[in-house]
Amino acid sequence: MSKRIVLIHAVTVSLQPILEAFKEGWPEAEVSNLLDDGLTGALSREGGLTPRIVRRICDLAVYAERTGADGILFSCSAFTPAMDVAKQLLSIPVLKPDEAMIAAALDTGLRIGVLATLPATAPIQAAQLQAAAAEQGKTIQVETAAVPDALKALNAGDTATHDRLVAEAAERLAPRVDVICLAQFSMARARPAVKAKVGVPVLTSPSAAVARLKAILTGSPGA
Repeated sequence: MSKRIVLIHAVTVSLQPILEAFKEGWPEAEVSNLLDDGLTGALSREGGLTPRIVRRICDLAVYAERTGADGILFSCSAFTPAMDVAKQLLSIPVLKPDEAMIAAALDTGLRIGVLATLPATAPIQAAQLQAAAAEQGKTIQVETAAVPDALKALNAGDTATHDRLVAEAAERLAPRVDVICLAQFSMARARPAVKAKVGVPVLTSPSAAVARLKAILTGSPGA
């Protein structure tokens, strides 16, 4: 029997990258989507992850479990701390968007670059990296950069400008790091453009997340 996965999104541009990752890495999974596209506006308007926003994330996760999901995957890293709260309320596996990518980054180097198009995402992912490194007894250096104009371009349908701006920012970041993490699912499409500009490994969240969730739920290698 196929596993039922609910994807929880805060922006529409996250849908295509993660659905493509499932098509390539786990086509047997039955996937459905929950979208609250007012979350990013609320995050900006309320000045961060307020209790009200945390409750919204938890409500989405609880609803997903009630639909009969076998597992949940969030796709927006800016809300990661709220996901930690949601996980405590559920009895099914819940994967944060960047968990698997963070593990890969720590295996790759100690100077880690985080590139985001939603500015709030970068410090959150940096904190997640530092916490994961501390658990492994590692000391790392995290360099962050944000390219909000790239997200504006993507939301306007200008994918070429999005990819170019992300690649240019990565090129500026690359000399100071051993590996670059593209912090949001929506940025995965820019990976070829980034790789053409930099000489360090470039990691994205969707493929790593799908592989990790499949491993957890099916017992395949890597669990």
